[in-house]
Amino acid sequence: MSVQVQPATAIETGHLAGPGLRAFFRIAGDWRLSNDEQATLLSVSKATLARWKGGSAPALSVDQLDRLSYILGIYKALQILLPNPAAADGWVRRANDAALFGGKSALDRMLSGRMEDLLLVRRYLDAQRGGWA
Repeated sequence: MSVQVQPATAIETGHLAGPGLRAFFRIAGDWRLSNDEQATLLSVSKATLARWKGGSAPALSVDQLDRLSYILGIYKALQILLPNPAAADGWVRRANDAALFGGKSALDRMLSGRMEDLLLVRRYLDAQRGGWA
């Protein structure tokens, strides 16, 4: 028996927008992200970002929800790996010699605009925690 998975609709994902964006904006503050960096991570225009910051509660696309999920997972993994909040929040901007980063920061990698890079950073941190990569 095969099960067909239907893609999430805007209506089904709408209830996740508010909490997801609030969490993202708290993380953005902790990581000291500029508006440009925030827009790039979410793959939205600065105008859209400004609307969301102003309290507009959109129905997010599956792509946007995935991006939020990866960022929240990165944040959580850092809080576990580096229990000192300043160290955890600063890690994203520090140069990293791991092959994935090539001497640049994780944020540099994440700011490529490609969702794959968010996933790779998340997997890297999960592997560092001893989880599955």
